[in-house]
Amino acid sequence: MKTLRFLITTLMLAPLAVLGQFGGQNSDPGSVTGNVSLIWQSYAEDSLIGAQVPPEQSALNAWANLIYTKGNFSAGVRYEAYQNALLGYPGRFKGQGIAYRFARYRTDQYDVTIGNFYDQLGSGLIFRSYEERYLGVDNAMDGLRVVFRPINGIQLKGIYGRQRLDFDSRLINGEGVVRAADAEVNFNQFKEDWASKKLQVTLGGSFVSRFQTGSQIEKDTLVLEVPENVAAYAGRANIYYGNWNLYAEYVRKINDPNADNDYIYREGEGIFANLSYSKPGFGFNLNGKMVDNMSFRSDRDLLLFDAPINFIPAITKVHTYNLAATLYPYATVIDGETGFNVEVFKKFKRKDLPEGATGFGASMKRFYNAIVGKYGTNVTVNFAAANNIDTTGFSGVEGAVQGYRRNSLGFGDEKFVRDLNVEISRKFSKNFKAKYTFYYLEFNTNTTPVTVDFKGIVYANMHVLELNNRLAKHHSLRTELQTLFTEQDKGDWGTVLFEYSYSPHWFVSVMDQYNFGNEDPDARVHYLFGTIGYINGPHRLAVGYGKRREGIFCVGGVCRAVPASNGFEITFTSSF
Repeated sequence: MKTLRFLITTLMLAPLAVLGQFGGQNSDPGSVTGNVSLIWQSYAEDSLIGAQVPPEQSALNAWANLIYTKGNFSAGVRYEAYQNALLGYPGRFKGQGIAYRFARYRTDQYDVTIGNFYDQLGSGLIFRSYEERYLGVDNAMDGLRVVFRPINGIQLKGIYGRQRLDFDSRLINGEGVVRAADAEVNFNQFKEDWASKKLQVTLGGSFVSRFQTGSQIEKDTLVLEVPENVAAYAGRANIYYGNWNLYAEYVRKINDPNADNDYIYREGEGIFANLSYSKPGFGFNLNGKMVDNMSFRSDRDLLLFDAPINFIPAITKVHTYNLAATLYPYATVIDGETGFNVEVFKKFKRKDLPEGATGFGASMKRFYNAIVGKYGTNVTVNFAAANNIDTTGFSGVEGAVQGYRRNSLGFGDEKFVRDLNVEISRKFSKNFKAKYTFYYLEFNTNTTPVTVDFKGIVYANMHVLELNNRLAKHHSLRTELQTLFTEQDKGDWGTVLFEYSYSPHWFVSVMDQYNFGNEDPDARVHYLFGTIGYINGPHRLAVGYGKRREGIFCVGGVCRAVPASNGFEITFTSSF
């Protein structure tokens, strides 16, 4: 691995080596860090699951970051290769070359970046530039970013540039220019003794503007001018008081006719609030969100993943178990939705009981201790709900221009999702622990189109049992038993996963996803996939083979469709 590190550094970082002269005869030559990741997949015909086979029969996605740092200065590049891109990935990502490059100088007072960068203002409702490479999402800014802290507690930020849109052996930016300014004040940093106060208050405000050339659009008999400059602004507050935390943000966008809203001129608006409380053994979290016409892109004519300026998070909990995460994952409805999420966590600890205690109270304590066990029991309850926004549609000219009127901040009449999940985990011994999770789901496949076989509300119950067993020194086995029961869509599913680890380096896993409740007997297919892998510190290599179901892959409420496949898969990640 040291040889690999040396070769990569020598071959790929040669252009940056000149930067080692930065500082003249200084004995510190600086340092180089980086990471590499790749996915290679082969494709074989499988008519049973409808697996597609591209002409090249295999595909490769690869990324490598190299960063040189010397004192306050850093510079880096990211090499990307798509030979060709994996199926389901944006087909326009092709070729190989430098897709990301930057230079940055920062001190306690200044922070200046030229080239590519990621950033977020507030919760991201008004601006978020980020990368999620396994979804094919990357809206990196390409331009200038300046952060200035004139005194302790005040931070000013300016952003100017274009967003990454595409990659064809070179970086291709979108058409629009994005300008942003942000100011944040942390009152507790003004005086040294305020930093330890129970009350902590931070206020912030943002302004974002997009420029894109435009002319006119025609709607029915109307000819309308397209605004070339579209602005959005936001205000936010983050308040801590002891164990409590309140975060609230309001954002508004002026008229922005675009492909997402069918080119209406209605202004956009969004509200996000979070209230949480935590102490050892107990905590709760309450989220509320309303977004109305808040799709904001640097190109008004684009859709889906292309050139989003902002990010609207999903209101539901991010699920990780196979059935819950891949069959009905909820994604934000960017046209407009209102919803809330509440989660309560409690750790039930074993109660002290004097030896030889008798009576009803002692009997109840013994019963309680038998339930929670020696190590205690953790219980988490989460519930999320989202509907469309409460609106009344306009007709005629007003409908063509303004679209609709929002009547309240509350729910509209169309249900998007109901997601209840209860998680109970308990450690039974030093070598064995278990977790049971129950899910109840009501999921609208019209607004989140995760399936083409059913349109409407899917009602589903899911049960997941995860067992972790330390068999012997270095040997452990993790088992997942999952079922999903529904009378809609493709019917009932089951998933079984066995993962054996021989620490610290080796692991082997086998997973079978089975649609045993499908009304079509020919569609009751076993999606069997096996993996063997090797881990050595920050380096991980895995080789897998088997079938993958056509479905949806989501990260943080952003999803992309994944086609069915049958074949080998190799993944490799490394950092140095």
